[in-house]
Amino acid sequence: MGLEKAIKHGKEHRKPYYGAKAVDQTCRNHGSCPWCMGNRLYHRRKLEQAASDSVKDYLAK
Repeated sequence: MGLEKAIKHGKEHRKPYYGAKAVDQTCRNHGSCPWCMGNRLYHRRKLEQAASDSVKDYLAK
Protein backbone atom coordinates (compact mmCIF):
# COMPACT_ATOMS: atom_id res chain seq x y z
CA MET A 1 0.00 0.00 0.00
CA GLY A 2 1.37 3.40 -0.99
CA LEU A 3 1.92 6.15 1.55
CA GLU A 4 -0.82 8.40 0.17
CA LYS A 5 -3.29 5.52 0.14
CA ALA A 6 -2.35 4.52 3.70
CA ILE A 7 -2.87 8.08 4.94
CA LYS A 8 -6.19 8.31 3.12
CA HIS A 9 -7.52 5.12 4.70
CA GLY A 10 -6.12 5.83 8.19
CA LYS A 11 -3.54 3.03 8.15
CA GLU A 12 -0.50 5.26 8.66
CA HIS A 13 0.77 4.98 12.23
CA ARG A 14 3.99 6.97 12.16
CA LYS A 15 4.54 9.25 15.11
CA PRO A 16 4.94 12.97 14.41
CA TYR A 17 8.21 14.67 15.31
CA TYR A 18 8.34 16.16 18.80
CA GLY A 19 10.93 18.27 20.56
CA ALA A 20 13.59 20.55 19.13
CA LYS A 21 14.03 18.53 15.97
CA ALA A 22 10.48 19.39 14.95
CA VAL A 23 11.21 23.11 15.31
CA ASP A 24 14.55 23.50 13.58
CA GLN A 25 15.20 21.56 10.37
CA THR A 26 18.98 21.84 10.80
CA CYS A 27 18.76 20.15 14.20
CA ARG A 28 18.09 16.68 12.79
CA ASN A 29 20.52 13.81 13.38
CA HIS A 30 23.99 14.94 12.33
CA GLY A 31 22.56 18.41 11.85
CA SER A 32 24.40 21.62 11.29
CA CYS A 33 23.01 23.71 14.13
CA PRO A 34 25.82 25.12 16.31
CA TRP A 35 24.79 23.17 19.41
CA CYS A 36 24.72 19.74 17.75
CA MET A 37 27.82 20.43 15.69
CA GLY A 38 29.72 21.45 18.81
CA ASN A 39 28.69 18.26 20.56
CA ARG A 40 29.71 16.07 17.63
CA LEU A 41 33.07 17.74 17.05
CA TYR A 42 34.16 18.05 20.70
CA HIS A 43 36.92 15.43 20.58
CA ARG A 44 38.21 16.66 17.24
CA ARG A 45 38.51 20.23 18.57
CA LYS A 46 40.39 18.94 21.63
CA LEU A 47 42.85 17.00 19.44
CA GLU A 48 43.39 20.01 17.15
CA GLN A 49 44.04 22.24 20.18
CA ALA A 50 46.55 19.74 21.59
CA ALA A 51 48.32 19.51 18.23
CA SER A 52 48.56 23.27 17.86
CA ASP A 53 49.89 23.56 21.44
CA SER A 54 52.58 20.98 20.76
CA VAL A 55 53.62 22.80 17.57
CA LYS A 56 53.85 26.09 19.49
CA ASP A 57 55.97 24.42 22.17
CA TYR A 58 58.24 22.92 19.54
CA LEU A 59 58.70 26.24 17.74
CA ALA A 60 59.31 28.11 21.01
CA LYS A 61 62.37 25.98 21.80
